[in-house]
Amino acid sequence: MHTPAPLGLAFVGCFTTERRRARGRGIDVYRTGGGLESWVHLGRVEGLTNPSFLVTDDRRAVLYTVQGDGEAASAFAAQADGTLRALGSAATGGTNSVHQALDATGRFLIVANYASGSVALLPVRPDGGLEPASHILPLSGNPGPHRTEQACAHPHHVVVSPDGRHVLVPDKGLDRVFVLAVDDERLAIVSETAMRPGAGPRHIAFHPRSPLAFLVNELDSSIATCRWDAEAGTLTPLHLAPTLPPDFFGASTAAAIVVTPDKRFVYASNRGQDGIIRFRVEAEAGRLDPAGWTPSGGRDPRFMALAPDGAHLLVANEQGDSLVEFAIDADSGDLTRTGDRPSPSPCTIAFL
Repeated sequence: MHTPAPLGLAFVGCFTTERRRARGRGIDVYRTGGGLESWVHLGRVEGLTNPSFLVTDDRRAVLYTVQGDGEAASAFAAQADGTLRALGSAATGGTNSVHQALDATGRFLIVANYASGSVALLPVRPDGGLEPASHILPLSGNPGPHRTEQACAHPHHVVVSPDGRHVLVPDKGLDRVFVLAVDDERLAIVSETAMRPGAGPRHIAFHPRSPLAFLVNELDSSIATCRWDAEAGTLTPLHLAPTLPPDFFGASTAAAIVVTPDKRFVYASNRGQDGIIRFRVEAEAGRLDPAGWTPSGGRDPRFMALAPDGAHLLVANEQGDSLVEFAIDADSGDLTRTGDRPSPSPCTIAFL
């Protein structure tokens, strides 16, 4: 058993390949404390191909990554000095694994294989290492109308429901959200919800208190507010709102979504418009009301995350080679830029 790392670590995954127009070198490790500009760079894990999404397990002090355009997921044990010790890699049973989540029991890592249109179940060993996929669930349906982005199923996100009973998987290629369950160590489809043709569902986030989920659609730059029935495992679309300003006429795609812990605001990022839209949550009406846009501070804000204090929003500008920090006004939700630091081709951030 390794000595667990103390809390206060941040990990930034960066794209690495020419195919991704990338300048990154792997996963950068930082000691946190205070604002973004006070983070201390502890080291880097190299030799990875496009560590495109990161997930941490606080119980085991383990970091998981999938490798964009690859076919494997990797695990690392975080040491007390902040270094990462490799626990090995395991096959995901598909290609371009883009996102992953631990199930509620911590026994499985569930992985979305974007290019091959499947969701995989990888057993987790007691030390946090991974076994190859024990079950692979292909997703099927009619592709959306976009000729290049929707040629087949493209699962893009894996989110465990608040009660831990279901797993939600937005599928960009099929314009659907699949609700899954882990049933006898296999993945099973519980329900599926169709979205507007050509929407391109990408990421989904739950409201902290109300039975609502917010789905960001990449291709048509919109967010759908959905009613979540935890007992039945179903989503019901209620309201659709654009993420782009009404006076923007350029090319842009929506990317990340964040819900504040106080349940009052939702943020989404636009790649192309290069801004962050702020929504006020109208939970009783089941809708989001646009409340303004803030420049992201760089090109292509692919990813966003709340800082551990819940009062700051961190934005990873993939083609802008920067991390930018914003303070969240508790009353209005307005964003004020409070810090930045260079980071080559950042695409994901995780904390331990």
